[in-house]
Amino acid sequence: MSATPEKQTKADVPVTTGPEPGPVSQWLSEQGFEHAVLDPDHVGVEQIGVEALFLPVIAAALKSHGFDHLQCQGGYDEGPGQQLVSFYHFIALGEVADGLVDQLREVRLKVFLSREGEPTIPSLYGLFRGADWQERETFDMFGISFEGHPHPKRLLMPEDWTGWPLRKDYVQPDFYEMQDAY
Repeated sequence: MSATPEKQTKADVPVTTGPEPGPVSQWLSEQGFEHAVLDPDHVGVEQIGVEALFLPVIAAALKSHGFDHLQCQGGYDEGPGQQLVSFYHFIALGEVADGLVDQLREVRLKVFLSREGEPTIPSLYGLFRGADWQERETFDMFGISFEGHPHPKRLLMPEDWTGWPLRKDYVQPDFYEMQDAY
């Protein structure tokens, strides 16, 4: 007895959908800002992917929309051969301080960068002074340069250190001779 394969129709194929846009993503879309909707983090914070070139414009729009505090900026490495990520966690602190809302609004922007060459994104130091040391630390540990930063130098490692210690493909040197600073 021969079995004939059944034909699949479009109705039989499961449709995979992306994450649902959150309130900030919806607002950005209404304002005409292109971005990627990412899954919320483990505690439900909305995450949005943006292109490096548009980061300052979107951050300025968020600031005008009430996100007046850059709580944290940092970076991470997705793994050897994969992308580097710079993230920005914004909160609407003024709304809570003024008693306008009961719950803190927060959102995280992520910029995905190729690890090849010199990954560079615009600095947010001009909008949020708190980005100063945080961007320097991200540069120092991951090698992501922040164009327009007023103090673009290492923060934690010696100035003559070679490499980016928190990249997952980093090879620790066998020997480091500290230069005489005097």
